[in-house]
Amino acid sequence: MHRTVSRLKSLWYKVTHWEFWPFAVLYFPVNFYYPWLAFRCQSLFFFTAANPSIDFGGMLGESKSAIFDLIPEKYLPAYRLIAPGDESAAKTFAQQIGYPLIAKPDIGERGKLVEKINDEQALEKYLAKCPVPLLMQAFVSFPLELGVFFVKHPNNAEGRITSIVEKDFMSVVGDGHHTVKQLLDSNPRALLQIDTNHPRFQLLLEEIPQKGKKVTVEGIGNHCRGTTFLNANNRITGQLNSTFNTIAKGIKDFHFGRFDLRCTSWSDLEEGKNIMILELNGAGAEPGHIYQPGYSLWKGYRAIFWHLSTLAEISRANRKKGIPYWTFAQGWKKMKTIRAYNRKIESAL
Repeated sequence: MHRTVSRLKSLWYKVTHWEFWPFAVLYFPVNFYYPWLAFRCQSLFFFTAANPSIDFGGMLGESKSAIFDLIPEKYLPAYRLIAPGDESAAKTFAQQIGYPLIAKPDIGERGKLVEKINDEQALEKYLAKCPVPLLMQAFVSFPLELGVFFVKHPNNAEGRITSIVEKDFMSVVGDGHHTVKQLLDSNPRALLQIDTNHPRFQLLLEEIPQKGKKVTVEGIGNHCRGTTFLNANNRITGQLNSTFNTIAKGIKDFHFGRFDLRCTSWSDLEEGKNIMILELNGAGAEPGHIYQPGYSLWKGYRAIFWHLSTLAEISRANRKKGIPYWTFAQGWKKMKTIRAYNRKIESAL
């Protein structure tokens, strides 16, 4: 009975908190705005010109390892692209970087099939179920995880940060009496986003944490996996803009996207020290700060539409510089490939 009531509460929580709305529902108004941008740009696939060195502009279906190849090495964890089922190469690389490590599809989105691998047995299980090329990378233990959105108009010498989201991982605080699972049952966010039946959680969920002990339940920083996104736009400074201009200038033809990264502190981030980029998302990136609990829906839409408009402006400017948009045939073929690829991912979940 308690579980049923909790589920009903979580359902109501989802309805009344737009950050949990399905993507198709939240982005429904974009269906009316995007055609206007496409008309102005004279192409449905105008975004492909925004980041010319990234496949499809980074909207969908881009290779994470290919993007990593563009980024200065000092900002990256050790990484390796592994063919499906290549256990020998995977184990060799794991021995080089050590456990834990992160494994994820080289092409993927919204945290699907992203896992923290703690030992060789877990790696074997992951390789057995992952049907696509995967990216293995060293686990970064820096305490602060952020998403920093950066835009640079091709005609301007400098770009700027337009959004910062700070990520607060799903966790519980022990009371010395209840299990982790029982503590999660009282959290609507956990009920919505944490699959407590998943095998990787079973041992952890039965633990009874000591009073005051904080237990991180999900350490992957995706909103759809329980992470709370916090608006950190107040952290944007001139120095931070300068730091990210330096980083972005080291990435060929990069004009629009979000750096998902870990760092040791805000002060180190400003100084450009102790930064590890976990992913770089291009044209399809969202300004993550809008998912702050309680953030105004209308302010959220304003940020989404502004970024889409800026994406179109950058794409048009690059086209005037001789960078072509993808043709309709090219774009449609890519979309079909992405759909087929996503079906493979879904089959492994």
